[in-house]
Amino acid sequence: MNAAGGLPLAAWLRAFGLLRRYHRYDVVNLEPLLRPGAKLIVGYHGRPLALDLCMLTVTLHERLGYLPHGIAHGAFGALPGMRRVADGLGFVTGDDPRLAEAVARGEHVLVQPGGTREGCRSFRHRYRVDWGERLGYLRLALRYRLPIVPVGGSGMDDFYVGLNDGAALGKRLGLPGKLPLWLGVGATGLWPLALPFPVKVTQWVGEPLERHLDAGFDANDPEAWRGMHREVMGAVQALLDRARGQERNTNEERVAA
Repeated sequence: MNAAGGLPLAAWLRAFGLLRRYHRYDVVNLEPLLRPGAKLIVGYHGRPLALDLCMLTVTLHERLGYLPHGIAHGAFGALPGMRRVADGLGFVTGDDPRLAEAVARGEHVLVQPGGTREGCRSFRHRYRVDWGERLGYLRLALRYRLPIVPVGGSGMDDFYVGLNDGAALGKRLGLPGKLPLWLGVGATGLWPLALPFPVKVTQWVGEPLERHLDAGFDANDPEAWRGMHREVMGAVQALLDRARGQERNTNEERVAA
């Protein structure tokens, strides 16, 4: 994974570097991700793609010299040509032996447990964590002994106006690879051909969660898993709420001025 690069990486850095400018991207409390040692970055999935987290990877590449190793949608391994892109970016589509190599080098891993279920919702469901019982990220954190760093923010659910539940429609139509069929409106028309609305995006990084690494954590107890799952979801939701509250306060101060 350390050899990831070439055209996919150059295109990624260029595209999401430009999007950072377009969205006036900012990060609050990046420090936990700059400390030595690999961590599992667990983020909210904005709609319809996790563009904010993609922008975060560019910022981390500038500061750390590598792109965090994302756990990508299974379609990256199923669709022609996408595997090569994933390899070029250092991404995998599930637990992979290469993850152990990355962790040994002290490099971060990035996951979005909500996936397309969370990212491809209608405008009626915004900025609410929706991970169900998806515990795969916890298995990774335990297997590789990774602290969990929660990430949320503001702006990511305002890129596009969602018109339907994409995951449900994709399932109903039997699309391969659990792909969603999502309809959304952006600044210049319908997604995916439209640019996102030029909203400001502020990413908030939380402090690492490590209770699952304590000696007293019983990995054989389902309730311990569910409790940790609730703790992580709660931490991400708190970041979403805090970021949006700060955004509202800033906007009110501007109006008052």
